[in-house]
Amino acid sequence: MCGIAGIFLHDADVDRHQLDQLASRISHRGPDNTKTHLDGRLGLAHTRLSIIDLAGGDQPLFADDGRLALIANGEIYNFIELHQDLEARGAVFATHSDCETILHAYRHYGEGFLEKLNGMFALALYDKAEGKLLLARDRLGIKPLFFAETAGGVGFASEQKALYPILPNGPAIQPDALIQSLEIGFNTGANTIVSGVERLQPGELAVFEAGKLLSRKRFWSPFNLPTAQTRYDESINEFETLMGQIMLEHMRSDVPFALFLSGGVDSSVVLEWLRREEGTRELASYTLTLIDAPNHDDLDAAKSIAKRFGLRHNIVESNLPTLFSHLPFAVWAADDFIVDHAILPTSLLAREAAKDFKVVFSGEGGDELFAGYGRYRRSKLQRWLANLRSPGSGGFRTRGQLGGEWRKKLLSNALSKHLAAGRQGFTNTWRCTPQTWSDLQRMQYTDISTELPDQLLVKVDRMLMAWGLEGRVPLLDHRLVEFALNLPDDLKVRGREGKLFLKRWAEPIFGSELIRRPKRGFSVHVGMCLQGDNLRKLGQILPNHPAFSGLFKASGISALIQRQASEQDVPEILWSLLQLAVWHRLFIDGNGQQPEIFTDPIDFIA
Repeated sequence: MCGIAGIFLHDADVDRHQLDQLASRISHRGPDNTKTHLDGRLGLAHTRLSIIDLAGGDQPLFADDGRLALIANGEIYNFIELHQDLEARGAVFATHSDCETILHAYRHYGEGFLEKLNGMFALALYDKAEGKLLLARDRLGIKPLFFAETAGGVGFASEQKALYPILPNGPAIQPDALIQSLEIGFNTGANTIVSGVERLQPGELAVFEAGKLLSRKRFWSPFNLPTAQTRYDESINEFETLMGQIMLEHMRSDVPFALFLSGGVDSSVVLEWLRREEGTRELASYTLTLIDAPNHDDLDAAKSIAKRFGLRHNIVESNLPTLFSHLPFAVWAADDFIVDHAILPTSLLAREAAKDFKVVFSGEGGDELFAGYGRYRRSKLQRWLANLRSPGSGGFRTRGQLGGEWRKKLLSNALSKHLAAGRQGFTNTWRCTPQTWSDLQRMQYTDISTELPDQLLVKVDRMLMAWGLEGRVPLLDHRLVEFALNLPDDLKVRGREGKLFLKRWAEPIFGSELIRRPKRGFSVHVGMCLQGDNLRKLGQILPNHPAFSGLFKASGISALIQRQASEQDVPEILWSLLQLAVWHRLFIDGNGQQPEIFTDPIDFIA
């Protein structure tokens, strides 16, 4: 698990200082070591968090007498199986690193080499003989990768902020992406929040020649798989076999690991498989609770599970003022402009776990794979009516956060022209799904292709890597995604209950009380931070803040603050603006420097 960055120029040699600059901006992702490689117009940088082959796994890695060079971020979980096959084909390995298998897979498997890799990864592979640079990202987008084309060539990095210094005119907000973040909480697709910086898509391979983009294509899609026509008893055997192999691969590590235990179904399922594969080894778990706004049900459930299975359970206590003061750091770590309160507790939880561990497991993906969200269970009539109001996605994900009233009051005429972009990610994804799919499959795939990689996994990757902690998400192995997407609908949703398959499997292990209790996400009551003196100061600062110049109306921001003061019913919109001001202060007005771990966000933007 690491950070990667590089430069590939048309016809000039890479400047070492510029390459070092890129590396320094992702150093938090790899605190154990940093190495660079210069070869004329190519420069590669790698910051390492040592997980596998602690002594010999430094990167860049080379093969074929130096013809091939690689830097990679992530884990190739099936590296042992690949290693054996590749050696049989004549490959000679120089290390025990899981990532070295990528080089030999490219050499021996040819164009389909990425399809052989099971894991989470973002990679840059340079073929010197062909003069080509390959950038690729894992199928689900667990690991990030961005690039920026300039007049001289292309730069790429694990995080956007590393690329801002190479942009000709510095970072500037991309209005379509801004509208998306305000309306749905994140921006999705190729565009990022900064103009000129592009997001490599999940399961995508981009090829550059002489510093110029030659091609982009997807190497994975679940579209061609038939829907399984099976009963539960038949499906459960396939699930058991599949999860056994997935966990066997995911648990390969030369350092110990821990578990984020929420008390919900998904992390409990991961726990059970960790126990099955690890036997009686004592496992450490972590749960965060807010002492002034406690989520008792989840905390009590996590404590009960930890006690029952003999875990070394760590309860991380925090409070709303602490979370509020952590906002500038969390926004810096998130890199992109995502409006998700959970970045705050996730970062603080990672901070504690990173004191003793380099690897932590979590249960992300269970709701998307097995249809756990309430939005998957709306009636046909509800979705039909919603589609009349906002067509394009079958009545799914039609509501924006701003609403008509605040769109008119807040957005400038220039920004309002981009409102159509708000739902574009959802509508484009919905329309590309196979006509033979059910609406439930389409809803699941829409989330898997948009919110999952561009919000939920941003939270997991950036919040953990800010503390030098690797997150493993076994429920998002692509083989399990394919299995779950193609289960019959009635094994996932029935009436008002979702996630039926996973609950039915887990219920005999954990009991009905845990498995059948209502779903509760971790909520941060941000409205409690946006009142009193804080709200008064925001009223003085926000309306004319430089973050909103030309994009928002000062009168609308003032009206929003007055509304929050009188009715306290618009905290989410106000929080979005506060977070945007913090992001702007960090990356547009500032130089992207890491802020203090705790600092008052209102003073920070003043």
